[in-house]
Amino acid sequence: MSTNADKTTTAGEMAAAAAKDARSPSIEIGPLAGMIGYVLRRAQLSVFDDVIANFAELDLRPAEYSVLVLLGHAPGAKQSDVASALGIQRANFVVLFDRLEGRGLARRNSAPNDRRSYALFLTEEGQKVLARATELEGQHEQRLDQKLGPDGRARLLELLGKLAERS
Repeated sequence: MSTNADKTTTAGEMAAAAAKDARSPSIEIGPLAGMIGYVLRRAQLSVFDDVIANFAELDLRPAEYSVLVLLGHAPGAKQSDVASALGIQRANFVVLFDRLEGRGLARRNSAPNDRRSYALFLTEEGQKVLARATELEGQHEQRLDQKLGPDGRARLLELLGKLAERS
């Protein structure tokens, strides 16, 4: 007998496989293979396919997971600070947070020293979802580590950090 979680995981895996197939080129990509931006984007798509399939049972998107992680790490952070830290535009962040709030995973309170801004917190349900999502993310990270091999994670993070630096 299959459970809903089995069906969701299977559906998530199928969606990831379909997305991967849709992006598999039927021709050689030529000079694109040597372009950092192109290869970086392809790598991001591959990683996100796995993340999305991984979080399917929680109906959680990668950006939502990032917000939950940040609020778990810094409860009471101001909405504008969270959006800025994650590189999410304010209008987009409001929509994203409204979804988390609507699901009962997070809440807004008026900031104690600035009534014009909001302090953000996880709810008890949000803490539970974050705990499960963190387990799933750990499995995802293990799969990446297997692909990257020994010292691959450290090297990749160092190089990506250099690319992410602002001059």
